[in-house]
Amino acid sequence: MKHNLPSFQEALRVWTRVGCLSFGGPAAQIAMLQHEVVDRRSWVSDRRFLHALNFCMLLPGPEAMQLATYLGWLMHGVRGGVAAGLLFIMPGVAVMLALSAIFVALGHVPLIAALFFGLKCAVLVLVVEALLRVARRALKGALPWALAVAAFLALFVLAVPFPIVVLAAALAGWLAPQAFAPGGHGGNGSGEASALDAALAADPGRISRMAGSARRAGLVSLVLWLWPVALLMPSGGVMADISWFFSKMAVVTFGGAYAVLAYVAQEAVEHYRWLSAAEMLTGLGLAETTPGPLILVLQFVGFLAGWRDSGWGGAVAGALLTVWVTFLPCFAWIFLGAPYLERLHDMPRLRGALAGVTAAVVGVIGNLALWFGLRVLFAEMHGILPVPASIQWKALALVVLAGVLLFRFRLGVVPLLAASSAAGLVLGLVWP
Repeated sequence: MKHNLPSFQEALRVWTRVGCLSFGGPAAQIAMLQHEVVDRRSWVSDRRFLHALNFCMLLPGPEAMQLATYLGWLMHGVRGGVAAGLLFIMPGVAVMLALSAIFVALGHVPLIAALFFGLKCAVLVLVVEALLRVARRALKGALPWALAVAAFLALFVLAVPFPIVVLAAALAGWLAPQAFAPGGHGGNGSGEASALDAALAADPGRISRMAGSARRAGLVSLVLWLWPVALLMPSGGVMADISWFFSKMAVVTFGGAYAVLAYVAQEAVEHYRWLSAAEMLTGLGLAETTPGPLILVLQFVGFLAGWRDSGWGGAVAGALLTVWVTFLPCFAWIFLGAPYLERLHDMPRLRGALAGVTAAVVGVIGNLALWFGLRVLFAEMHGILPVPASIQWKALALVVLAGVLLFRFRLGVVPLLAASSAAGLVLGLVWP
């Protein structure tokens, strides 16, 4: 088989597909990316994919969006990174904007809720499948398994802050690099070489030549991020508060949206009074069932803040300003950091540290899968445990259906999501 890098147009089609189908939060999104660029097309090797993922897990912001940006940059430079990152978030931004407007205008819409309910159940099954696939590839040896289990317990049971978990895993890998499976970037898990590795082998100076433009793009991203903040702050008002508050969130959201949602909810509800606690939960529900990063819940907050301040025009401005200051820093982190990481990836101790993060990522995905699954299947939680009597039988039926379609009949992602959404719609009509 010839292993040529895809054309930019071919990559655009795939990034668009990923952006439109990236439902279910980071675990499902990482699974979608791996399926498209590693398993299905062999554009990127399994090891290089995990290498990039490890770096993104250490950054503030949505790791799956940053991973797409990193992979896009590796294949097509700055334009590839910008295209992959934008296409990852824009479908979700458009859907969230529409749903926010529907919520403000009409309130709860049962038909849409039923459609998204079936979608959410299918996403849960995709997350479980992703967890199994990543675990098979990433956990080879006693220490990786121990780190994965420890990360899961630390996050789910002990509520240890995410950065501490990741840094501890990185330290373990740094101190014991020999405990992790050695090797280069390799292939896609089937033993065949990836297109990117073949391109880098034929052109060893490729990354070095791309580094300069990446650094310039990173600095431009920083300027574009900060100029509206500097412009709005002197005038005060809601837009100034939005730009400053969500800019702060962009640099402290280690561990993705879950790690910062409690703080955002408290500040937005109690301090700024942009929305109520019930509305914050509605926004989270919308974000969980739209494509794109879960952090898009912040867009919903910005929409309501702008709407209550100055009507529909303010709502759109608040939503788009929130998106601007939330995601532009993500491009900066990738373009400024990725060239250095690529240059250092053959250092044994650094490779061991990143392999430690890989193992912990399995525990992180397990934690996200369980967190998401319990809230899909149960209506009430008591601490970290579900209330058994609150089990949602419709959700269980849809999850079983999606599981059979995926694991027994090997249905593709798009048909699976379509079938589950249709089943959710039918159930919502006949079983209120």
